[in-house]
Amino acid sequence: MPNEIKDHILNDAISGDIEAFNLIYEKYVDRIYNYTYYRIGNKNDAEDVTAKVFYRALKKIRYYKNLGVPFSAWLYRIAHNLVANWHRDNSRKKEVPIEENVNLQHQDQPPEIVMIQDEENEKLIRALKNLSPERQQLIILKYVERLSNSEIGIIMGRSEGAIKSLYHRTLSSLRNEYDKKEKKSATNK
Repeated sequence: MPNEIKDHILNDAISGDIEAFNLIYEKYVDRIYNYTYYRIGNKNDAEDVTAKVFYRALKKIRYYKNLGVPFSAWLYRIAHNLVANWHRDNSRKKEVPIEENVNLQHQDQPPEIVMIQDEENEKLIRALKNLSPERQQLIILKYVERLSNSEIGIIMGRSEGAIKSLYHRTLSSLRNEYDKKEKKSATNK
């Protein structure tokens, strides 16, 4: 993964250096917050969960073992577990509010192009909302966080092969949902 924390900083943090952990926090807090926000959909709860991620990481970093995967995958795994706990504790499976998070701004384009693109984006968002939370999570990790299949597998607790398979099935489902929305839109005109 690009822009991973330097080994000496990580080793210092593992040894109990709070300043080194602060550097880790500064490097990853925005990414972890974005991930929790996408999964929870509420700013305040995402901030709380993000704080818990780093609190847990601080308490457990001395047990961290470098197994050849990026350090960020370890943080995402903690975040994944805490988000799952949040959903369980709140007894709800809230859909990810994708339409609030997708940047639909268009710069310097003619209005007719903007309108067509907005319609296409709307169809895509509706199709995404019909995916299961697990598949929405995969799309977020792949396209928003730009993680590799290996990193996603670590976060989701699956093998890289299982992620590849889930990714393929997710894209097929997304295509089918999108096509359904496209056909429905065409018949309504």
